[in-house]
Amino acid sequence: MQKPVDVSIVIPLLNEELSLLYLNNWIFKVFKSHSYSFELIFIDDGSTDQSWEIIKKLSFENKSVKGIRFRKNFGKSQALHAGFKIATGKYVITLDADLQDSPEEIPELIVNLNEGGYDLISGWKKKRFDSIIFKNLPSKLFNWAARRVSGIKLNDFNCGIKIYRNEVIKNIDVYGEMHRYIPLLAAQKGFDKIGEKIVQHQARKFGHTKFGTDRFFKGFLDLITLWYINKFGKRPMYFFGLWGSLMLFFGFSFTLYLGIDKLFFDVQARLITSRPEFYIALTLMILGSQFFIAGFLGEIILRTKENKKRYIIKEETTRK
Repeated sequence: MQKPVDVSIVIPLLNEELSLLYLNNWIFKVFKSHSYSFELIFIDDGSTDQSWEIIKKLSFENKSVKGIRFRKNFGKSQALHAGFKIATGKYVITLDADLQDSPEEIPELIVNLNEGGYDLISGWKKKRFDSIIFKNLPSKLFNWAARRVSGIKLNDFNCGIKIYRNEVIKNIDVYGEMHRYIPLLAAQKGFDKIGEKIVQHQARKFGHTKFGTDRFFKGFLDLITLWYINKFGKRPMYFFGLWGSLMLFFGFSFTLYLGIDKLFFDVQARLITSRPEFYIALTLMILGSQFFIAGFLGEIILRTKENKKRYIIKEETTRK
C-alpha cells in the first residue's frame, strides 16, 4: 500500500514540453527548504509534443514524481479528476503547467488553510499579465456572474492554484468543464469553509494559452447547469413539475374558456380552431406534458445512473 505524503501537487498539462523541467526544478527547490513530504503528479492530457517523454524521465529520476497519460485530449476537468483519484497527500495543491502559477505560494497556502480552518483556499490573481480585452475583462464579467449565481464570494474562480484538504477532493466529482467551479462543487458537498488568497501571477514564459474565447460561453452554460443541480439536482421533478403544472393549468383554462364561450355566447361565430386562443392552449398543454415527461425521466435517470468512464489512460509512470 502506498505511503501517504503531506502534500500532493496535481498538474494537468497539454503540450508543455518547454516548461516541465523548469517547473519540476522550481517545485523541488521550494520544498528543499521545508520539511513536507510531497508527491508531484503530472497528468498529460493527450499532448502531441515531447511532454510525456520528459515526465517519464523525471519519474525515473525521482520516485516523488508520478505521471498519467491520457490516450487523447479529454479536458482539464478529467485530468484533475484522474490526479485527485491517486493523490495521497493530506493537502492537495493544483497548479497550471505554464509557469504562471508560482510554487513558492504553496507553504503559505498550507499555513493559511490550517490557521483559518478552511476546507479549501482559492488563489486570486489580482494583478494579471494577460490581455485586458481578451482575458481580463471577460474574466471579470465571468467571475461576477459566478459570484451572483453561486453565492460564493470569490474574485477568481478560474485561478489554477488552489489548496484542498484531502477529504474535499475525494468527495467531489469534477466532470465536463467543471474545473472552474470546484469551490461550488465542494460547497454542495458541505465543504463550505472556503478562503481566498492573493497570489502572484507570472507572465507566460513559453508557448501560448490552450483555451480559446469559447471557454467563457461554456463556463456560463456550466454555471447554469450547476445552479440547476444545486437547486433541483436531487429532485428534478420539482423544477419540471412546477413549470409543467403551470403550463397545463393555463392550457386547460384556455380550453375551458373556449368551450364555454362557444357553447353559450358564440354559437354561430367562428370555429374554435380559427381562434388564436386555441393554439395557445394547445401549445401550453403540449409543453406542459413534455415538462412532466422530462421530470419523470430525470427522476428515473437519477436513481439508475452509473459511474461511467470519462477518460482512457494510455500509460502511467510510478516508481514503487
